[in-house]
Amino acid sequence: MLLKATLVVIGVIQVVLGVVLLVPGLAVTLLDLESAPGWTDWLLVMFAARALGFGYGMFIAARDPAAHRSWIRAMVGVQLVDWIGTIGYLLGGQVTLAQVTTAAFLPVVFVVILLARFPHRPASRELPQESHK
Repeated sequence: MLLKATLVVIGVIQVVLGVVLLVPGLAVTLLDLESAPGWTDWLLVMFAARALGFGYGMFIAARDPAAHRSWIRAMVGVQLVDWIGTIGYLLGGQVTLAQVTTAAFLPVVFVVILLARFPHRPASRELPQESHK
């Protein structure tokens, strides 16, 4: 139950982030950031598409975590990169704790839960590995 709920929460956060980044200038306004060159909106829209995709993947994984372990593994990687990047920019003074809000700690919480509750398939359901010659 904790794993499924965590996957849904992560999915919601990803979708909200994706929607915020789709609207040019909205993230800058909401996070009280300095204006950036216009081309950054292009990068943010590209990231928004990926955030929306990962949100979708988390909702799929929440339905049947054991069947969608790859989505969970991928999100562990995403959360680790998010946290390392956030802490790096926070320590470097490019952003403030007020701007990064939960990004300073929530990825660690998510990784701990995802790894602690990572689903393992019963041995009887494992498919034999094919040999490739």
